[in-house]
Amino acid sequence: MKLLAHLKTISRHRRLVRQGCFRIGLYYQGLVHDLSKYSPVEFLEGVKYFQGDRSPNTAEREDKGYSAAWMHHKGRNKHHYEYWTDYSADLPPGTTAPVPMPNRYVAEMMMDRIAASKVYKGKDYDDTCPLEYYQRGKDHIMIHPETRRKLETMLKILAERGEEALYRYIRVRLLGKKH
Repeated sequence: MKLLAHLKTISRHRRLVRQGCFRIGLYYQGLVHDLSKYSPVEFLEGVKYFQGDRSPNTAEREDKGYSAAWMHHKGRNKHHYEYWTDYSADLPPGTTAPVPMPNRYVAEMMMDRIAASKVYKGKDYDDTCPLEYYQRGKDHIMIHPETRRKLETMLKILAERGEEALYRYIRVRLLGKKH
């Protein structure tokens, strides 16, 4: 039962991200988004910790103290700000710091956040949900200031003006497309 429910959840999430990516002109990214979720380390842990109303990675982390599925996922998917860290020449040796994300991945990250909110909030979703989720954890994330500014701008556009305004902003301002 959990296997089918998890498969349905990740497939719906990917479909929603794909639709959003297509709307902003990121066709390839929409097609390949989150394919690693079908890999054994991510899929099997997702089934084991599936709850339906939040990420199984959170439940795995609570159980084990870490999430092997998340560590696998963030290391393979460039739309996560956690992917964009590197050793810093400006800090003590061995210290990592966030680096700016390329705009196409910032845009995909936004589509990912909308889709995750729609999947987990269900009928209670509205365009303020991604911003509210971000605000609950924003003080505890390691994200480059430039990437943070872009993400917060998009979250506010979505919350205040809706998806169509957001898609237009991303296509024209963030990605530099003509339409």
